[in-house]
Amino acid sequence: MYVVEDKGGAIALMLAALLFLGTWPAVLTLLEQRGRLPQHTYLDYSLTNLLAAVLIALTFGQIGDSKPNMPNFFTQLTQDNWPSILFAMAGGIVLSLGNLATQYAWAYVGLSVTEVITSSITVVIGTTLNYFLDDRINKAEILFPGVGCFLIAVCLGSAVHTSNAADNEKKLKDSSNKYQNKTSTTGDQELSKGVSDEAGIPKDLENGISHVSNADFNVDKAKAGTAEFLIQLEKKRSIKVLGSNTCLGLSIVFVAGICFSLFSPAFNLATNDQWHALKEGVPHLVVYTAFFYFSISCFVVGIGLNIWFLYKPVLGLPSSSFAAYLKDWKGRHWALLAGLLCGFGNGFQFMGGQAAGYAAADSVQALPLVSTFWGIVLFGEYRRSSRKTYVLLVSMLFMFIVAVGVLMASSGHRKT
Repeated sequence: MYVVEDKGGAIALMLAALLFLGTWPAVLTLLEQRGRLPQHTYLDYSLTNLLAAVLIALTFGQIGDSKPNMPNFFTQLTQDNWPSILFAMAGGIVLSLGNLATQYAWAYVGLSVTEVITSSITVVIGTTLNYFLDDRINKAEILFPGVGCFLIAVCLGSAVHTSNAADNEKKLKDSSNKYQNKTSTTGDQELSKGVSDEAGIPKDLENGISHVSNADFNVDKAKAGTAEFLIQLEKKRSIKVLGSNTCLGLSIVFVAGICFSLFSPAFNLATNDQWHALKEGVPHLVVYTAFFYFSISCFVVGIGLNIWFLYKPVLGLPSSSFAAYLKDWKGRHWALLAGLLCGFGNGFQFMGGQAAGYAAADSVQALPLVSTFWGIVLFGEYRRSSRKTYVLLVSMLFMFIVAVGVLMASSGHRKT
């Protein structure tokens, strides 16, 4: 079994996990905005998410000789370690529920706000729990200031969203006035109903702002950051949020955040048995075996719920069927890629956490840093925004970088 024993290796794994875990939400968001049903996407995602855990177990978990206190993956499958297995599977269940909630929360309140809120809850609750579960191997004088930096970045992220939403509202209002002035000068007395919820006009990506009519726009040539671009984007997406309740959307986000804050401590308990649930002489569950069971429960919950949602959809989505899912190849390769990114990201996070402490490994919750980058590159977020928005955006990114560095600097070394 391959064991990460040095701090440098643990930090490298955390950085890789940060990149992967910050990228896969952007991939799923891209598919939803292109009109693919989230049930279909999540079913594909679940397959490769489990595949990543199997590959990690069969490679890293089988490298080298098996030791009495650190058996290889196949050796440990036959041991009596059910208490730890149940902790690992509980972590997989809450992670699957959190991931499932976020894919709908993105439609209600947007990618950026969803990520910063869930990350802040994870850091505040999850990092604190992991610090005490790890017998305080992390440096508290560094760790908790890092948590504070993260919370500052979260506040800045919320301010970025508020400012950007105001910018988008202004763009839409200006476009509406321009269209109304044009129709008035041509003698057309029928004003555009651009601020209504009629005629199937969707709302703003993150703030639920109603869009103007797109009759006057050439959407094929819409430039990123313009009102025309926002309209084109919203009309393509699969989840429509007309008349949506913002409080309901935020409630989904907070539920997801609580789920995310619990899966890492549950995995910590599975691999280190701080509550002494295992029988005397039974070795602790190694990280690769724990991740295997963790991913199985995550897979079962994700597949089960999304097959149910095919026939009993939520949030006004159209019903589908398993046969229709099998025939839907549009964007499937991206969904499969997202599953691999998430699976390897979680695996690397746990491998780094086992070596340097799970509290320090929670630095990957700075993933909104990566998600914001992809949001700008892929979705044209913050294009043609105000100077205030850009200043807040740069400040948020800077504080996220500081938070990542401080949390990683708090890394300790677990005795094996």
